[in-house]
Amino acid sequence: MSLPTQTEKIAQQAIKKPKEAGKASKFFSSLFKSKTGTIGFIIVVLVVLAAIFAPFLAPYDPAATNVASRLKPPVWMDGGVAGHILGTDNLGRDILSRIIVGSRVSLLVGVSAVLLAGVIGMVMGLISGFYGGFVDTVIMRLVDSFLAIPNILFMLIVLAIMGPSLTSLILVLGGITWVTYARMVRSETLSIKERDYVRSARAIGAKDSRIIITYILPNVISSFIVIATLNVASTIILEASLSFLGLGIQPPDVSWGLMLSDGREYLATSWWIATFPGIAITLTVLGIIFLGDWLRDVLDPRLKAKKG
Repeated sequence: MSLPTQTEKIAQQAIKKPKEAGKASKFFSSLFKSKTGTIGFIIVVLVVLAAIFAPFLAPYDPAATNVASRLKPPVWMDGGVAGHILGTDNLGRDILSRIIVGSRVSLLVGVSAVLLAGVIGMVMGLISGFYGGFVDTVIMRLVDSFLAIPNILFMLIVLAIMGPSLTSLILVLGGITWVTYARMVRSETLSIKERDYVRSARAIGAKDSRIIITYILPNVISSFIVIATLNVASTIILEASLSFLGLGIQPPDVSWGLMLSDGREYLATSWWIATFPGIAITLTVLGIIFLGDWLRDVLDPRLKAKKG
């Protein structure tokens, strides 16, 4: 058999490209048909772009203080200053600049913690569901022990011991929330490993690692992506809660939760200090939830079967 010529290779690549383009077109077509999916996608894209280009978008240094301009209201209120659209805080720092820069920390913590938790949970769930027996019992009892302790209490204790910092916050959030992924992946694996194609692979002598990577992992990844997307939202809220309590991000770094903490003493007189970061958190979380709901509708085969 002769090797394919250069012309044949180019033709094969040309065939593949329209298929890939068709998949992308179908993906975005499905996205824009969903109102909640479109809204979520737009919000998430705007927040991501704000985080990436924060140094260029922020009109002021978020850590620069100016006592002469402290507690200035938003520009549309009496006493507002044109240069500070959303006003200033108790140290004269620009609220808009701090919100824009704070998006970087909130997204970094949310995504990094979810990736860490997802990798741990995926590995533990695959091992537990595939091998069963004693291994499954040990891993599930470990999961139960994590679930027995309230997450926020456990985080407060660990962060009090480790000390508040960006790294410790990511490690704590990722090291505690992995149990959600482990339980989901385990239940999916228990079902998939009994299917005919997995049994056939075992019958012909395929290695366990090959079966897990080739036959089981691709079938659990869609559910994993949906849960991971939704958990980014809950992780952002957890980060804001811990920063609000003083055990998360520390000055001079900026996060939305830290801004809420700074503004809680001024709610009666300077409401904008805490209100606008709260709105940023709410919109971001809603955007991620809307996008996650759309992904669930698209990627979950059980929902596809019901609609069909």
